[in-house]
Amino acid sequence: MIFTISWRNIWRNKLRSGIIIVAIAIGLFGGIFSIAVMNGMAEQRVRSAIQTQVSSIQIHNRKFLKNKKLIFSINNSDSIINIIKQNPMVKAVCKRTVVSAMASTAETGTGIVINGINPEQEIYVTSISKKLSTGNYFTKHKKHSILISEKLAKKLKVKLRSKIVITSQNNKGDLTGGAFRVIGIFKTSDSFFDETNVFVLNNDLNKLVYDSPENYKAHEIAILLNNDKDTKQLSEVLKSKFKNLSVQAWYDIQPDLKMLSSLMESLSYLILIVILLALTFAIINTMLMAVFERTHEFGMLMAIGMAKNKVFNMVMIETIFLSIIGAALGTLISIIIIYIFNIYGIDLSIVSKGLEAFGIDSYIYPEIKSSFYLTISIMVIITAILASIYPAKKALSSKPVDALRIE
Repeated sequence: MIFTISWRNIWRNKLRSGIIIVAIAIGLFGGIFSIAVMNGMAEQRVRSAIQTQVSSIQIHNRKFLKNKKLIFSINNSDSIINIIKQNPMVKAVCKRTVVSAMASTAETGTGIVINGINPEQEIYVTSISKKLSTGNYFTKHKKHSILISEKLAKKLKVKLRSKIVITSQNNKGDLTGGAFRVIGIFKTSDSFFDETNVFVLNNDLNKLVYDSPENYKAHEIAILLNNDKDTKQLSEVLKSKFKNLSVQAWYDIQPDLKMLSSLMESLSYLILIVILLALTFAIINTMLMAVFERTHEFGMLMAIGMAKNKVFNMVMIETIFLSIIGAALGTLISIIIIYIFNIYGIDLSIVSKGLEAFGIDSYIYPEIKSSFYLTISIMVIITAILASIYPAKKALSSKPVDALRIE
């Protein structure tokens, strides 16, 4: 009975009820969409790092992490890769020769990190092949080919099919060098990665820095998983299997990415709390107006015998109804808008240079966990209950006799 009366009461003044419902809906939509954009940026940054830089898990010689010398390589890397491939959680795995070097042209030079790769393996682990803005990947396996970034190409003042001289130390500590021709130019969302990393064929790099094929060894094994949720589990398994090697998950290699995800989650709840706090005052204000306008009504109800607790409950239920309707509308709008932008993205190319400094792509795809909507629903109900207490108490503050005198 009390629920039916409360439901009818909120539609007696459709304008006032409509305003509070729309206010709640817009407020929640703004909060949810902002949170989705921030989450999208954070998740995109993590995915980009995994797909282009760190993979899900990396394995190194422990000493290589402290001192990137050629001698600190991984023994029996092929055997290790075969063992890793057998795990169903693994999507792809590859090995790399990693060398610090100097890249120079006729006009300038700069320090770089050379990644000697096997294209057939690498193409399934990283997305560099999909990031090419011009040129080709290592499809024809031409000797002394090199992939560089747009940023590095501008820095070295080279273009497609230009030659770059690479200078480094070999395994004996002597200087060695060779000329490589640019076959492709790539661009990722991380400008720092682009500026320092180049890719060449593993065989070409091995011949350049090792004096004999017997010494050819990998410095890095990169693993991509089918599901990122399995990262911790697999890293623990690999640590127990290869105790003499360093096994690092992506969040160990780049802890700032882990912090970014945690920060965005904390900010999400902070934004939601601020919005709900603002809505609380809006709800209280609107319901107080409704209570003062209905003083005569409440007086009549109490005069004919309605218990005060029922009047109190009626005002509370009205407030909760309004909040739930507004929250449902705001959530529905959020789901639709987020779904659309998750497909087509938000173009932020106008500030792309600033975003690249943080490793974020110029297209943002908002996303939010389904469980977050449940959290929002619970928080809205709690907010509605708290916001309804004061107006409900005000409804009981006047004496029935005094209330009946109001015309």
